[in-house]
Formats: sequence, C-alpha cells, structure tokens
Amino acid sequence: QVQLVESGGGLVQAGGSLRLSCAPSGRTLGMLTMGWLRQAPGKEREFVAGVDWRGVTTRYADSVKGRFTISRDDAKNMVYLQMDNLKPEDTAVYSCAANWDFRGVVGTTTREYTFWGQGTQVTVTS
Repeated sequence: QVQLVESGGGLVQAGGSLRLSCAPSGRTLGMLTMGWLRQAPGKEREFVAGVDWRGVTTRYADSVKGRFTISRDDAKNMVYLQMDNLKPEDTAVYSCAANWDFRGVVGTTTREYTFWGQGTQVTVTS
C-alpha cells in the first residue's frame, strides 16, 4: 500500500501560478509512475499529467500542454505539478496518483492508477 500526501492547492487569479507537491508516506518513489488527475464539480475525473519512474517520459492532457509541468525529485522524494497561466476552467480538486510500472509507461486514465491521495483544491478566479 502506498499513501500519497498532496499540498500546495489554493485560490489564485487567472493568469497566476501554483505548484502542487506530492510525496509518498513512509516509502520512496522508487518504480512508481506518478500522475496528477483532477475532478471539477459535476464532471468526471480527468488525467492532467504523468511522469514515469525514471523521470524520462511525461504526458499531458491537451488542455494543459504548455502551461503545466510535472517533475519528480527522487532525492527529495517529491513529485511536483507546476501550473502556470491558470484559467478558471482549471478549477478542480487535484489528486496525486501512483502505479507500479517498471516499463516506463505513463497511464492517462483513472483506472491505470492504483494509489491515490486525498486531493487538494485549486480555485482559479476570473
């Protein structure tokens, strides 16, 4: 079992930036593929960004490409989601997720992630 703890959500104006952080509790990142997914009110959870366990392969939803950057720092045991040029439509609960995958494949669907954090609220005002 892997427990994930997120931090960094908040309220920001459109055009602003936030950085979300995620860390596994009680263990190292190791061969975990890490992802960020979000769920807006009344909508299904959707993939935002993911990075493989080596930090080589990243994938992004089209809606955030060029604005969001996912990264991992295994020395600090942290995963980050840097969100720039935020838009009101980015408002959602953002969840950190993980899955064991030594192949270097980054999942883009909810079912491809096994472990989940509790989520952190991001609200972008216009």
